[in-house]
Amino acid sequence: MTRKVLLVGESWVSSASHYKGFDQFGSVTFHTGCQPLIDAMAGTEYEVTHMPAHEAQDGFPFDIEAIRAWDIIILSDIGASTFLLPQRVWIHSQTAPNRLRLLKQWVEEGGSLIMAGGYLSFQGIDGKARWRNTPVEETLPVKCHPWDDRIEIPEGASAELVQPDHPILKGMPKDWPPLLGVNEVMLKDAPEVELLARLPEDQGGHPLLATGTFGKGRTVVWTSDMSPHWLSPAFCAWDGYKALWLNMFDWVLARD
Repeated sequence: MTRKVLLVGESWVSSASHYKGFDQFGSVTFHTGCQPLIDAMAGTEYEVTHMPAHEAQDGFPFDIEAIRAWDIIILSDIGASTFLLPQRVWIHSQTAPNRLRLLKQWVEEGGSLIMAGGYLSFQGIDGKARWRNTPVEETLPVKCHPWDDRIEIPEGASAELVQPDHPILKGMPKDWPPLLGVNEVMLKDAPEVELLARLPEDQGGHPLLATGTFGKGRTVVWTSDMSPHWLSPAFCAWDGYKALWLNMFDWVLARD
């Protein structure tokens, strides 16, 4: 059976100014950060559709029926404002469905949601991702801080497995390639929340991988990236990368 996964975000546009003596010119480049995941899922039962960040403003569904068409939704490196400010609101000052509330309803009914880390995940750079105190945050096993939550780890950090026998980590090697950063979050104090992996204590012990339930649905947070720069190239090329994401997908879809 093919499972439909919608990955929202993981794209950006950068502009540069180039100066060559008297002359100057500009350039614009489009980037994506999801290719390692898409490549890893090739040939599996999971069919990943990428919705770039600039398309999500008006392309992400405005009705619950369209959201229900997806088995799993991943939010990665995309801020809450993209969902709150579609063109009809931002440009035309018209009302529109609140898609953060729709995502909460979808999870509560049995949807499977994953949030992965990045500069515009959780609270993000300069606090601009703004997932704190949103309906989506209510569904997650963690709370966002009210500030810039990036933790840069230039020296690298290895994951510390807290529950190595959990289905997401079962069979995974103990030693993982280095991570170069995470979003700092607070684990919720609730019986349905499980911390599976974290940073080492001498690097803060911050949550890296956590699971939870909300209503009939399941949620997972992975507070590092799905590709460079927070994931090292060695991590993306590691056999455990594919196994980790497959296990996350399997768990978030499982129902007792």
